[in-house]
Amino acid sequence: MSHDEKASTQKKDKKGAAVKFPPPLIFLIIMAVTFGINYLHPLTIGEAPFIGMLGKLFLLLSILILVYALYLFIKAKTHIEPWRPTSSIITSGLFAYSRNPIYFAFCTLTIGISIVLNNLWMLLGVIPSAYLVFIIAIKKEEQYLEKKFGDEYLEYKNKVRRWI
Repeated sequence: MSHDEKASTQKKDKKGAAVKFPPPLIFLIIMAVTFGINYLHPLTIGEAPFIGMLGKLFLLLSILILVYALYLFIKAKTHIEPWRPTSSIITSGLFAYSRNPIYFAFCTLTIGISIVLNNLWMLLGVIPSAYLVFIIAIKKEEQYLEKKFGDEYLEYKNKVRRWI
């Protein structure tokens, strides 16, 4: 894509990746559903003393990832919301290792909460959450970024894994 074509595409870009449903809500809804299932049919992870500490470590890790990712978006002067236009591809920091560190952090946050609450249903809910985020958001985001940034995004996509 030539520089003029890229500039024209960026000027027309008003909607971003057109993700209609906020990805964090997917995790929240599935956590709420699995919390309800656990209320009706309790299924625990275990009672070992280190398990609670492990859950807290997952929570801390996810919060650190989310805060750092937000900082990278602010530094790059681009939108974090997938329904708003992206002005640049972030390839440094966490994004040098994962194309989706924020979604990874949502997964680790869910894991941490499920461990702290000792809720195996919620832990298992990470799998459908990640799959739904892939279908609802990641696929659209990747198509959008390929169309908008062309070879620059394809090169990044070939170098960096989707999750971890």
